Amino acid sequence: MIESNDMQGIIEGISANYENEEVCLSCVDRHFPSRGAIIEIIKEVRRVLFPRYFSDDVATLHRSDYFIGEALSRIEHQLSAQVREAFLFQDPDINAEELEERVDGVVQAFLRRLPEVQRILLTDVQAAFDGDPAAGSKEEIIFSYPGLFAIFVHRIAHELYVQNVPLIPRIMSEYAHDHSGVDINAGATIDEYFFIDHATGVVIGETTIIGKHVKVYQGVTLGALSTRAGQGLKGVKRHPTIEDNVTIYSNASVLGGETIVGAGSVIGGSAFVTSSVPKNARVSLKAEVNVRQSKPRDPQAFETV
Repeated sequence: MIESNDMQGIIEGISANYENEEVCLSCVDRHFPSRGAIIEIIKEVRRVLFPRYFSDDVATLHRSDYFIGEALSRIEHQLSAQVREAFLFQDPDINAEELEERVDGVVQAFLRRLPEVQRILLTDVQAAFDGDPAAGSKEEIIFSYPGLFAIFVHRIAHELYVQNVPLIPRIMSEYAHDHSGVDINAGATIDEYFFIDHATGVVIGETTIIGKHVKVYQGVTLGALSTRAGQGLKGVKRHPTIEDNVTIYSNASVLGGETIVGAGSVIGGSAFVTSSVPKNARVSLKAEVNVRQSKPRDPQAFETV
Protein backbone atom coordinates (compact mmCIF):
# COMPACT_ATOMS: atom_id res chain seq x y z
CA MET A 1 0.00 0.00 0.00
CA ILE A 2 1.34 3.44 -0.90
CA GLU A 3 2.69 5.49 1.99
CA SER A 4 0.73 8.58 3.02
CA ASN A 5 3.72 10.84 2.35
CA ASP A 6 4.05 9.44 -1.16
CA MET A 7 0.31 9.84 -1.73
CA GLN A 8 0.46 13.48 -0.66
CA GLY A 9 3.33 14.09 -3.07
CA ILE A 10 1.37 12.56 -5.94
CA ILE A 11 -1.68 14.68 -5.11
CA GLU A 12 0.40 17.85 -4.99
CA GLY A 13 2.08 17.01 -8.29
CA ILE A 14 -1.21 16.48 -10.10
CA SER A 15 -2.71 19.60 -8.49
CA ALA A 16 0.28 21.62 -9.71
CA ASN A 17 -0.33 20.42 -13.25
CA TYR A 18 -3.91 21.68 -12.95
CA GLU A 19 -2.45 25.17 -12.97
CA ASN A 20 -1.13 24.73 -16.53
CA GLU A 21 -2.09 27.94 -18.33
CA GLU A 22 -1.94 26.48 -21.84
CA VAL A 23 -4.44 23.64 -21.36
CA CYS A 24 -7.69 24.03 -19.44
CA LEU A 25 -7.73 21.36 -16.70
CA SER A 26 -9.30 23.00 -13.65
CA CYS A 27 -10.91 26.14 -15.10
CA VAL A 28 -14.34 25.55 -13.58
CA ASP A 29 -15.94 28.49 -15.38
CA ARG A 30 -14.94 27.25 -18.85
CA HIS A 31 -17.75 25.91 -21.03
CA PHE A 32 -17.45 22.44 -22.56
CA PRO A 33 -19.96 20.40 -24.54
CA SER A 34 -20.77 17.01 -22.99
CA ARG A 35 -19.29 14.03 -24.81
CA GLY A 36 -21.98 11.79 -23.37
CA ALA A 37 -24.76 14.10 -24.58
CA ILE A 38 -23.22 14.26 -28.06
CA ILE A 39 -23.14 10.46 -28.26
CA GLU A 40 -26.82 10.42 -27.29
CA ILE A 41 -27.56 12.86 -30.14
CA ILE A 42 -25.80 10.50 -32.57
CA LYS A 43 -27.94 7.62 -31.31
CA GLU A 44 -31.13 9.69 -31.50
CA VAL A 45 -30.42 10.76 -35.07
CA ARG A 46 -29.66 7.16 -36.03
CA ARG A 47 -32.93 6.08 -34.40
CA VAL A 48 -34.98 8.52 -36.50
CA LEU A 49 -33.11 7.86 -39.77
CA PHE A 50 -33.13 4.05 -39.34
CA PRO A 51 -36.20 3.31 -37.20
CA ARG A 52 -36.58 -0.16 -35.64
CA TYR A 53 -32.92 -1.07 -36.27
CA PHE A 54 -31.56 0.37 -33.05
CA SER A 55 -34.67 0.61 -30.85
CA ASP A 56 -38.15 -0.90 -30.62
CA ASP A 57 -40.32 1.67 -32.36
CA VAL A 58 -42.91 -0.66 -33.87
CA ALA A 59 -45.90 0.87 -32.11
CA THR A 60 -44.97 4.49 -32.71
CA LEU A 61 -44.25 3.89 -36.40
CA HIS A 62 -47.99 3.34 -37.00
CA ARG A 63 -48.12 7.14 -36.77
CA SER A 64 -44.73 8.00 -38.20
CA ASP A 65 -45.40 11.75 -38.14
CA TYR A 66 -45.73 11.65 -34.34
CA PHE A 67 -42.67 9.43 -33.99
CA ILE A 68 -40.51 11.68 -36.20
CA GLY A 69 -41.80 14.89 -34.63
CA GLU A 70 -41.10 13.66 -31.11
CA ALA A 71 -37.61 12.50 -32.05
CA LEU A 72 -36.79 15.77 -33.82
CA SER A 73 -37.96 17.75 -30.79
CA ARG A 74 -35.55 15.79 -28.58
CA ILE A 75 -32.70 16.27 -31.05
CA GLU A 76 -33.44 20.00 -31.28
CA HIS A 77 -33.37 20.37 -27.49
CA GLN A 78 -30.25 18.23 -26.96
CA LEU A 79 -28.29 19.71 -29.86
CA SER A 80 -29.14 23.30 -28.93
CA ALA A 81 -27.69 22.79 -25.45
CA GLN A 82 -24.43 21.32 -26.78
CA VAL A 83 -23.98 23.83 -29.60
CA ARG A 84 -24.50 26.62 -27.05
CA GLU A 85 -21.74 25.19 -24.88
CA ALA A 86 -19.44 24.81 -27.90
CA PHE A 87 -19.86 28.44 -28.94
CA LEU A 88 -19.31 29.58 -25.34
CA PHE A 89 -16.14 27.48 -25.24
CA GLN A 90 -14.94 29.29 -28.35
CA ASP A 91 -15.97 32.76 -27.13
CA PRO A 92 -17.02 33.06 -23.47
CA ASP A 93 -17.80 36.76 -23.97
CA ILE A 94 -20.20 36.35 -26.88
CA ASN A 95 -23.30 38.52 -26.69
CA ALA A 96 -26.27 36.53 -25.36
CA GLU A 97 -28.58 37.58 -28.18
CA GLU A 98 -25.99 36.74 -30.82
CA LEU A 99 -25.32 33.40 -29.14
CA GLU A 100 -28.97 32.35 -29.24
CA GLU A 101 -29.28 33.49 -32.83
CA ARG A 102 -26.26 31.42 -33.85
CA VAL A 103 -27.39 28.35 -31.92
CA ASP A 104 -30.88 28.51 -33.42
CA GLY A 105 -29.46 28.99 -36.92
CA VAL A 106 -27.15 25.96 -36.62
CA VAL A 107 -29.78 23.64 -35.18
CA GLN A 108 -32.50 24.60 -37.65
CA ALA A 109 -30.13 24.18 -40.60
CA PHE A 110 -29.05 20.79 -39.25
CA LEU A 111 -32.63 19.57 -38.89
CA ARG A 112 -33.58 20.78 -42.37
CA ARG A 113 -30.70 18.77 -43.83
CA LEU A 114 -31.71 15.46 -42.22
CA PRO A 115 -34.02 14.26 -45.05
CA GLU A 116 -31.18 14.76 -47.57
CA VAL A 117 -28.65 13.14 -45.24
CA GLN A 118 -30.97 10.15 -44.92
CA ARG A 119 -31.37 9.94 -48.71
CA ILE A 120 -27.60 9.94 -49.21
CA LEU A 121 -27.10 7.32 -46.49
CA LEU A 122 -29.52 5.04 -48.31
CA THR A 123 -27.30 5.35 -51.39
CA ASP A 124 -24.37 4.32 -49.19
CA VAL A 125 -26.35 1.24 -48.11
CA GLN A 126 -27.00 0.45 -51.77
CA ALA A 127 -23.30 0.87 -52.61
CA ALA A 128 -22.36 -1.55 -49.83
CA PHE A 129 -24.91 -4.10 -51.02
CA ASP A 130 -23.81 -3.79 -54.66
CA GLY A 131 -20.14 -3.95 -53.74
CA ASP A 132 -20.07 -6.81 -51.24
CA PRO A 133 -21.15 -10.30 -52.35
CA ALA A 134 -21.04 -11.37 -48.70
CA ALA A 135 -23.89 -9.00 -47.81
CA GLY A 136 -27.04 -11.01 -47.18
CA SER A 137 -29.33 -8.00 -47.37
CA LYS A 138 -29.38 -4.23 -47.10
CA GLU A 139 -30.85 -4.64 -43.64
CA GLU A 140 -27.78 -6.62 -42.57
CA ILE A 141 -25.61 -3.72 -43.70
CA ILE A 142 -27.58 -1.20 -41.63
CA PHE A 143 -27.52 -3.44 -38.57
CA SER A 144 -23.90 -4.45 -38.58
CA TYR A 145 -21.45 -2.87 -41.05
CA PRO A 146 -18.89 -0.68 -39.25
CA GLY A 147 -18.07 1.14 -42.48
CA LEU A 148 -21.67 2.33 -42.80
CA PHE A 149 -21.69 3.41 -39.17
CA ALA A 150 -18.55 5.50 -39.76
CA ILE A 151 -20.11 7.09 -42.85
CA PHE A 152 -23.36 7.80 -40.98
CA VAL A 153 -21.57 9.60 -38.17
CA HIS A 154 -19.42 11.48 -40.66
CA ARG A 155 -22.41 12.74 -42.59
CA ILE A 156 -24.07 14.26 -39.54
CA ALA A 157 -20.77 15.59 -38.14
CA HIS A 158 -20.03 17.23 -41.50
CA GLU A 159 -23.31 19.17 -41.32
CA LEU A 160 -22.06 20.83 -38.13
CA TYR A 161 -18.50 21.24 -39.43
CA VAL A 162 -19.63 23.30 -42.44
CA GLN A 163 -21.43 25.61 -40.00
CA ASN A 164 -18.16 26.15 -38.07
CA VAL A 165 -19.40 24.55 -34.85
CA PRO A 166 -16.40 24.03 -32.54
CA LEU A 167 -15.48 20.69 -30.90
CA ILE A 168 -18.70 18.76 -31.56
CA PRO A 169 -17.87 17.48 -35.08
CA ARG A 170 -14.52 16.20 -33.84
CA ILE A 171 -16.07 14.49 -30.82
CA MET A 172 -18.53 12.79 -33.18
CA SER A 173 -15.87 11.62 -35.63
CA GLU A 174 -13.66 10.24 -32.84
CA TYR A 175 -16.64 8.34 -31.42
CA ALA A 176 -17.08 6.70 -34.84
CA HIS A 177 -13.32 6.06 -35.02
CA ASP A 178 -13.42 4.33 -31.65
CA HIS A 179 -16.36 2.10 -32.68
CA SER A 180 -15.41 1.29 -36.27
CA GLY A 181 -11.66 1.69 -36.72
CA VAL A 182 -12.37 4.30 -39.41
CA ASP A 183 -10.96 7.81 -38.96
CA ILE A 184 -12.84 10.31 -41.16
CA ASN A 185 -12.26 13.95 -40.36
CA ALA A 186 -15.59 15.80 -40.24
CA GLY A 187 -14.30 18.27 -42.82
CA ALA A 188 -13.95 15.70 -45.62
CA THR A 189 -16.44 16.18 -48.47
CA ILE A 190 -17.92 12.81 -49.51
CA ASP A 191 -20.53 12.42 -52.24
CA GLU A 192 -23.18 9.70 -52.46
CA TYR A 193 -22.80 5.93 -52.96
CA PHE A 194 -19.66 5.70 -50.81
CA PHE A 195 -18.56 2.28 -49.56
CA ILE A 196 -15.79 1.32 -47.12
CA ASP A 197 -15.24 -2.44 -47.33
CA HIS A 198 -14.00 -4.15 -44.14
CA ALA A 199 -13.54 -0.66 -42.68
CA THR A 200 -10.64 -1.12 -40.23
CA GLY A 201 -7.71 1.25 -40.51
CA VAL A 202 -9.14 3.68 -43.07
CA VAL A 203 -8.00 7.32 -42.65
CA ILE A 204 -9.59 10.21 -44.57
CA GLY A 205 -8.17 13.68 -43.97
CA GLU A 206 -9.96 16.97 -43.43
CA THR A 207 -9.65 18.48 -46.91
CA THR A 208 -10.26 15.26 -48.85
CA ILE A 209 -12.88 15.46 -51.61
CA ILE A 210 -14.53 12.19 -52.71
CA GLY A 211 -16.89 11.86 -55.66
CA LYS A 212 -19.76 9.48 -56.35
CA HIS A 213 -19.55 5.67 -56.37
CA VAL A 214 -16.14 5.47 -54.68
CA LYS A 215 -15.08 2.28 -52.93
CA VAL A 216 -12.15 1.94 -50.54
CA TYR A 217 -10.82 -1.09 -48.69
CA GLN A 218 -9.26 -1.58 -45.27
CA GLY A 219 -6.09 0.29 -44.42
CA VAL A 220 -6.49 3.00 -47.08
CA THR A 221 -5.08 6.44 -46.24
CA LEU A 222 -6.21 9.61 -47.99
CA GLY A 223 -3.76 11.91 -46.29
CA ALA A 224 -1.35 14.82 -46.42
CA LEU A 225 2.19 14.65 -47.78
CA SER A 226 3.55 16.43 -44.72
CA THR A 227 2.12 18.21 -41.69
CA ARG A 228 5.40 19.56 -40.33
CA ALA A 229 4.16 23.13 -40.80
CA GLY A 230 1.47 22.37 -38.21
CA GLN A 231 -1.09 25.12 -37.66
CA GLY A 232 0.39 27.04 -40.60
CA LEU A 233 -1.42 24.56 -42.86
CA LYS A 234 -4.86 25.30 -41.41
CA GLY A 235 -7.31 25.97 -44.21
CA VAL A 236 -4.89 24.73 -46.90
CA LYS A 237 -5.95 21.88 -49.23
CA ARG A 238 -3.67 19.11 -47.92
CA HIS A 239 -5.52 15.94 -48.88
CA PRO A 240 -6.34 14.37 -52.25
CA THR A 241 -9.35 14.60 -54.53
CA ILE A 242 -10.89 11.28 -55.57
CA GLU A 243 -13.18 11.55 -58.57
CA ASP A 244 -16.22 9.39 -59.41
CA ASN A 245 -16.16 5.59 -59.76
CA VAL A 246 -12.71 5.09 -58.22
CA THR A 247 -11.70 1.94 -56.34
CA ILE A 248 -8.78 2.02 -53.89
CA TYR A 249 -7.58 -1.36 -52.61
CA SER A 250 -6.24 -2.25 -49.19
CA ASN A 251 -3.33 -0.41 -47.57
CA ALA A 252 -2.91 2.05 -50.44
CA SER A 253 -1.93 5.64 -49.58
CA VAL A 254 -2.98 8.60 -51.70
CA LEU A 255 -1.36 11.77 -50.41
CA GLY A 256 -1.26 15.49 -51.10
CA GLY A 257 -3.65 18.35 -51.70
CA GLU A 258 -2.78 18.63 -55.37
CA THR A 259 -3.19 14.91 -56.01
CA ILE A 260 -6.25 14.04 -58.10
CA VAL A 261 -7.28 10.46 -58.85
CA GLY A 262 -9.20 10.60 -62.11
CA ALA A 263 -12.65 9.12 -62.57
CA GLY A 264 -12.82 5.38 -63.19
CA SER A 265 -9.30 4.68 -61.92
CA VAL A 266 -8.20 1.76 -59.76
CA ILE A 267 -5.45 2.11 -57.15
CA GLY A 268 -3.92 -1.27 -56.31
CA GLY A 269 -3.19 -2.57 -52.85
CA SER A 270 -0.23 -1.01 -50.97
CA ALA A 271 0.36 1.56 -53.73
CA PHE A 272 1.90 4.88 -52.64
CA VAL A 273 0.46 7.71 -54.74
CA THR A 274 1.73 11.28 -54.39
CA SER A 275 0.92 12.71 -57.84
CA SER A 276 -2.22 12.88 -59.94
CA VAL A 277 -3.58 9.84 -61.75
CA PRO A 278 -5.40 10.23 -65.10
CA LYS A 279 -8.93 8.97 -65.70
CA ASN A 280 -9.44 5.22 -66.09
CA ALA A 281 -5.86 4.46 -65.02
CA ARG A 282 -4.64 1.35 -63.21
CA VAL A 283 -2.02 1.96 -60.54
CA SER A 284 -0.30 -1.07 -59.04
CA LEU A 285 2.66 -1.87 -56.87
CA LYS A 286 4.78 -4.46 -58.64
CA ALA A 287 7.06 -6.45 -56.46
CA GLU A 288 9.01 -9.49 -57.58
CA VAL A 289 7.92 -12.59 -55.73
CA ASN A 290 10.09 -15.68 -56.05
CA VAL A 291 8.77 -19.04 -54.91
CA ARG A 292 11.42 -21.76 -54.81
CA GLN A 293 10.88 -25.34 -53.87
CA SER A 294 13.70 -26.73 -51.78
CA LYS A 295 14.89 -30.33 -52.16
CA PRO A 296 13.83 -32.55 -49.26
CA ARG A 297 16.61 -33.31 -46.84
CA ASP A 298 18.10 -36.80 -46.79
CA PRO A 299 17.43 -38.17 -43.30
CA GLN A 300 20.60 -40.28 -43.63
CA ALA A 301 22.65 -37.09 -43.83
CA PHE A 302 22.22 -36.45 -40.11
CA GLU A 303 24.83 -37.92 -37.79
CA THR A 304 23.84 -39.71 -34.65
CA VAL A 305 25.92 -38.87 -31.63
